[in-house]
Amino acid sequence: MAFEGLSSRLQEITRKLKGKARITDSDLKEMLREVKLALLEADVNYKIVKDFINTIQEKAQGADVLKSLTPGQQVIKIVKDELVELLGGTESKINFTPNPPTIIMLVGLQGSGKTTTAGKLANLLRKQGKKPLLVACDIYRPAAIKQLQVVGASLNIPVFANESSKDVVHIAKQAQNIAISKLNDVIILDTAGRLHIDEALMEELKNLKSSVKPHEILLVVDSMTGQDAVNVATNFNEAVGIDGIILTKLDGDTRGGAALSVKNVTGRPIKFVATGEKLSDIESFHPERMASRILGMGDVLSIIEKAEEAYDEEEALKLEKKLRKQEFDLDDYLTQLRQMKKMGSFSSLLKMIPGANKLGDIKIDDKEFIRIEAIICSMTAKERRNSKILNASRRIRIAKGSGTSVQEVNKFIKSFEMTQKMMKQMQNKKGGFNKMLKGMNPNDLKNFKF
Repeated sequence: MAFEGLSSRLQEITRKLKGKARITDSDLKEMLREVKLALLEADVNYKIVKDFINTIQEKAQGADVLKSLTPGQQVIKIVKDELVELLGGTESKINFTPNPPTIIMLVGLQGSGKTTTAGKLANLLRKQGKKPLLVACDIYRPAAIKQLQVVGASLNIPVFANESSKDVVHIAKQAQNIAISKLNDVIILDTAGRLHIDEALMEELKNLKSSVKPHEILLVVDSMTGQDAVNVATNFNEAVGIDGIILTKLDGDTRGGAALSVKNVTGRPIKFVATGEKLSDIESFHPERMASRILGMGDVLSIIEKAEEAYDEEEALKLEKKLRKQEFDLDDYLTQLRQMKKMGSFSSLLKMIPGANKLGDIKIDDKEFIRIEAIICSMTAKERRNSKILNASRRIRIAKGSGTSVQEVNKFIKSFEMTQKMMKQMQNKKGGFNKMLKGMNPNDLKNFKF
């Protein structure tokens, strides 16, 4: 996961600071040295690191901080604020034209994930109420057009391609006419890439830009390439002029240097990040939320947004009725599990929970939830409604059907029955649920959805 090393280092530094009643100049110097090493190890540009450390030092050495009753917390706030600024300061959104269609041109090198990202971006914009059209402008790479068509078909998003033409400007203009006739308000151009930056690539992109006049030019960059990603962004910005950056493969084994350096070096914001292989694994880039994640402070807003996307109101009402009647069964468990899976991997969600870093190095195997789903699906409808009838012979059959062991089946059933017991206790009028709600402001709970 991106920022893994940097995050653990910075969280350890902030943990030490929190425990100090007073911070001396010596403490501050040691902390800054550790922060500097952590950033350099994360492959952040040296000049950026130097400026970052100098700014923190200047702000933290004020008399109000060192003489404060909570100097550690104030220094941590300074580090977070500067980290937010380093990442871009505020969220940068796509500028949609008031006279659609809005044309978004994706550029980048081969292997950065442009075609897949085009599909991901189209999927994200559709969720926001847009009607996108994908356009195949990569006429050189073998099967590039077919790949975009497969991506579009899997998302049920239209794709325009003209395999008989070798003129990308002509293809893009044809797509504009199609979009207007079909009422598509967003056009996403998937342009050609090269293995390296060359004159032919840039000339083609310049021609496309001058002829089609895209409203947004977004550079797709592989974050795993580290500082090279910053060099690529600089070259594209100088040659073509970009409006923003999409960082891909942020879920890979990357140190995060590209994300921390690219805005400062190019002056162009990161607008989106791709966080996984699924076509739903893309999100708007929020500098403050990312800084909070890096420092182990969690990201509750992103969890809420993911929950709202996966939320099924009809299923929630059914579940509420069942909980009131204490009828929560394995079918309900499976439904909730599948809704949770829509939010992303459980390990990535855990990282967004404030204070989760204090739980230690917890390893969550997402394959475990696949096994649980297989176990439940290997049961009969009667068994899912009433787990009490699961005797030894039934459990052996379920284990064989799900490709698991009897021990794994037993472990899951025991865990599920404990969940049922807890829910019954919470439903009890004298139980902990009412105590938990006691004293809360009812107005705060009006729009909260479980």
